[in-house]
Amino acid sequence: MFGDISALDLARMQFAFTVSAHIIFPAFTIGLASYLAVLNAMWLWTRDEAYLAVFEQWKTIFAVVFGMGVVSGVVMSYQFGTNWPVFADKVGPVLGPLIGYEVLTAFFLEAGFLGIMLFGRRRVGDGLHMAATAVVAGGTLLSAFWILSVNSWMQTPQGHSLNADGQFVPEDWLAIIFNPSFPYRFVHMVLAAYLTTAFVVGATGAWHLLKTPGNRGARIMFSMAMWMALVVTPIQLFAGDAHGLNTLQYQPAKIAGIEGHFETYPQGRAPLILFGMPDEATSTTNYAVEIPLLGSLILTHSLDKPLIGLDGFPKEDRPPAAIIFWSFRIMVGVGMLMLLLGLWSGLARLKGRLYEWPWLHRAAVAMGPAGFLAVLCGWITTEVGRQPFTVYGLLRTADSASALRADAVGSSLTAFVIIYFFVFGSGAFYALRLMARTPEDRVTIDEIGPTRTAGITPIAQVGE
Repeated sequence: MFGDISALDLARMQFAFTVSAHIIFPAFTIGLASYLAVLNAMWLWTRDEAYLAVFEQWKTIFAVVFGMGVVSGVVMSYQFGTNWPVFADKVGPVLGPLIGYEVLTAFFLEAGFLGIMLFGRRRVGDGLHMAATAVVAGGTLLSAFWILSVNSWMQTPQGHSLNADGQFVPEDWLAIIFNPSFPYRFVHMVLAAYLTTAFVVGATGAWHLLKTPGNRGARIMFSMAMWMALVVTPIQLFAGDAHGLNTLQYQPAKIAGIEGHFETYPQGRAPLILFGMPDEATSTTNYAVEIPLLGSLILTHSLDKPLIGLDGFPKEDRPPAAIIFWSFRIMVGVGMLMLLLGLWSGLARLKGRLYEWPWLHRAAVAMGPAGFLAVLCGWITTEVGRQPFTVYGLLRTADSASALRADAVGSSLTAFVIIYFFVFGSGAFYALRLMARTPEDRVTIDEIGPTRTAGITPIAQVGE
């Protein structure tokens, strides 16, 4: 049924599919939790019912997406035991406690206070409700901290030793947690999560502005999202550059593959290959469109520093260049579009047309999924670029898998694809339906109490 595809390749495809399906949910909830905390704080500060209405709309969406993220994450741990038991055994002494810390310190915070955030405003009061919302937001960031520490250690392993059984044994927990690539990955991922949320919220606000330009809730969504796009996207570009320099230092083969450089430049002066077709069989990038010297300036911030190409590494240690070459360019291209939309919104704000420029709103709607696409492409670049290792330079992917038959792995992969598209497709459809509801200020008495509902007027009539 699965032809000549090996069990190892099927296991890699299965994990790639499940982790790709999972990553989009925490990328959304990390940013959305912080957005909810800001909205709730704005409601408490201004008592503007429009902020409360937007909060109530997005908290329901958060609950749906949070649930899908939990379910999709459980499946990955199942695969560690079935498809990757050697990996689990080798790295368990290091990664097991880190994942345990994530559950104990982060997930319990999120899950424990989520109910208060969703249903407890009237029962605990505004102050404690705000505290619970802030704890949920902090929990998502703490969860990202631990998960990025796990992934970063696999990319730049430090602080361990090998015992007689070939297991990685912790020697210095601070070196393990704060490994060389962790600060860059953590900042880059959190900013990506904030931008992902901003563009979804901005697309939702723009959608409603196209239908009801005077809707106060839609204006709040769109304005806050465009501020985030304008301010955070340039910061993300600088963070990405710093991350790239760190990757060049610790994973030079990955950078060589990303840049399509099969040839080493011992004197520097490497070009920037904008586009091309990397051919690993001939070790060349065909049809390359280059800008002279710019590759060295971007990668080393110098013209004459040596730049190692893929020819500086054994073929068996090289990552799949064609995949990461294009995934990286898609990610950067999406980032440039994000920056352009942010600048466009800044111009519209200066001209006083932020809510009255339909083509800007149409562009924002089209860019709604942009953050998810950028996150997926970034994740592909990171993970495929680490190949052929699960622990970079120390444990090969081929030595990490179990001895399962290809048909067994392929059958479970097929089942995952079918179930995921049905379950998470339904959840995504429901979340989109919630986004499509017109923002209103009809907050239930059960949520804010009868004394706060008097005198509420439709959002469209609330002053700017």
